Amino acid sequence: MSDAIVIVGSGLAGYGVARELRKLNSEIPILMLSLDHGGFYSKPMLSNALSTGKTPESLLSGDASRMASQMNISIRPFTRVVTIEQVGQIVILEDGEKIRYHHLVLAIGADQIHLPLSGNATDKIMTINNLDDYKIFRTELTGKQRISIIGAGLIGCEFANDLASAGYHVDVIDISAQPLGRLLPPAAGEFMRQKLGLAGVTFHLNASTQTVDQTQSGFCITFSDGKSLKTDLILSSIGLRPRIQLPASSGIAVNRGIVVNRLLQTQSPHIYAIGDCAEVDGKVLPFVMPITHAARALAATLNGHPTPVQYPAMPVLVKTPACPTVVSPPDFSVHGEWRIERDTEGIKALYQNDAGDILGFALLGVATKEKNSLTPQLPPILK
Repeated sequence: MSDAIVIVGSGLAGYGVARELRKLNSEIPILMLSLDHGGFYSKPMLSNALSTGKTPESLLSGDASRMASQMNISIRPFTRVVTIEQVGQIVILEDGEKIRYHHLVLAIGADQIHLPLSGNATDKIMTINNLDDYKIFRTELTGKQRISIIGAGLIGCEFANDLASAGYHVDVIDISAQPLGRLLPPAAGEFMRQKLGLAGVTFHLNASTQTVDQTQSGFCITFSDGKSLKTDLILSSIGLRPRIQLPASSGIAVNRGIVVNRLLQTQSPHIYAIGDCAEVDGKVLPFVMPITHAARALAATLNGHPTPVQYPAMPVLVKTPACPTVVSPPDFSVHGEWRIERDTEGIKALYQNDAGDILGFALLGVATKEKNSLTPQLPPILK
């Protein structure tokens, strides 16, 4: 398979490239190397699986064997790449095996960020970054009542809403003054806090977690101000960090993510990166729609038709049914200000420049119905 397209990673980005490439070319050899089982599932569905009645097993669309057969590709599960030799166009596996590639696609994802906490139970803090993590989490939920989530960002709020809807008492802890602090203006953040609060979520804001200790009945979280919180289970969801260790150690340029141009190409002409690990024209966009656009463009490039990726405005749906929310984060390096309309049923926040152009928005509650009319007014992210 010396002329193969080798894809490292079997998440949404890796499978997205393989699918799009198969639409264009049914013959080109594709080899996917997966660090885990290699099955396909929708990672965004993990954060609302309880409320949608999904078990971890039912989230899996197909195992590696089934996906390989459906897509006419080769998939090698539980395979770790440890080195990339750019000159020879070879990846070296953990067992020493060498695999030659014609083009290499790095779709290696991102890791959960871990806080530097103290205490005797820091190793008991759970994170969810894949289906296997979620299976363990669902098992640990058995018999528990009070769940604490460190991090009030998008994923933290989604899990909080999901757990509260299933009857758990949920505490959410964040150093910020509001939930979704990077996405919402303060008024919108407060609206979300109130709505999720009515659903059973208790927020501990402006709170810095310092220690996590095990007790006879569960865990004790202590904050920097000395206050403490008793809980049965702790989930950390404070954000993702692109996986850059492999490319960096192989001489591939990295910054926040793997540095690629608009063709998703690294400085090595036969190596590409896509998804949560990639920094495209200075942007790291760990969302579904950017991956979808990137996969389509990269597939065309790999098939011999160089196609720069373009990112239109791509509003993000936050899966918090207690407070329906759609955000299109603005580029805050561009001067503007939030202009807000609010009532008891929703908030419409538009980030506008002096000329009145809409550069981004946050729509909550009934205001989410304006998404389709506002989105065409937004500037593209990459044109």
